[in-house]
Amino acid sequence: MLRFLIRRLGLAILVALSVSAITFSMTYLAGDPAIAMTSENASEAEVQRIREFYGFDRPVLVQYVSWLTKAATGDFGQSLYLKQPVGDVIFDRLPTTMMLGAFALMFALALSIPLGVVAAVRPNSLIDRLALLLAVVGQAMPSFWFALTMILWFGINWRLLPISGTDSWANFIMPAVALGYYITPGVMRLTRAGMLEVLRSDYIRTARAKGVSSSSVLFKHALRNAIIPVVSLAAVQFGFMLGGSIVIETIFAINGLGYLAWESIQRADLPMMQAIVLVLSIFYILLTFLADVINAWLDPRIRSA
Repeated sequence: MLRFLIRRLGLAILVALSVSAITFSMTYLAGDPAIAMTSENASEAEVQRIREFYGFDRPVLVQYVSWLTKAATGDFGQSLYLKQPVGDVIFDRLPTTMMLGAFALMFALALSIPLGVVAAVRPNSLIDRLALLLAVVGQAMPSFWFALTMILWFGINWRLLPISGTDSWANFIMPAVALGYYITPGVMRLTRAGMLEVLRSDYIRTARAKGVSSSSVLFKHALRNAIIPVVSLAAVQFGFMLGGSIVIETIFAINGLGYLAWESIQRADLPMMQAIVLVLSIFYILLTFLADVINAWLDPRIRSA
């Protein structure tokens, strides 16, 4: 297990370094960053002053190492628009986005895994067909349209839930459902397919022949193996939700990291955009690493793969 952890950790660090290099390269996507940060009528002296202030006159490799070293300590520089430390702004908004992502993932798993298990236990039944219909509708329906529909019915017509802000847990219900429903079909279909395959395997038939109870066969033997790919998918989808929260946070006016990313793009706030991309990418890598560890714990054969 230790060798597996070291191998996976080394791979995660390599991926993180690659992502950081790509993120840093955003600085030069629009050409000379000093010119991009000044007005059209700026003099050459002013451009040179900005170039020296931000260190753009140094070799690119030196800039990258300096930027990465500071980023590792949470120092992402100064926001061009807010005039505040980027790290302070990001870590102030991050908990809101994490909370939204966690609620969305809990909703998705609470709905999709039981549906997938029931659909596999009773294939071709009414529940199975309803679950597949739910999956098809979920995959075909854009999350922003679903969010706007919920606002219309639950927020405006029936006045059951608040449509914006983060004043209470009720503010997170519609955003979490809109965000989580998008990944529900994939998790449900994967759970159903995994359960169908496991329930047809020889060791399940042997367990039943030995008189093991149906609930024990289902939850102790079958679900433990069928859930392995679901863990990986859930971790990946959680990272996807953190990045994809831009649309949902904008619709529901949630002051999280996604909304901050949208504001930063509009304001061309390069240090803020770089930091958001890097932070979300590191979270994504950590989640993938965690999913690998959980899978290795569930199935020892993965450790030697």
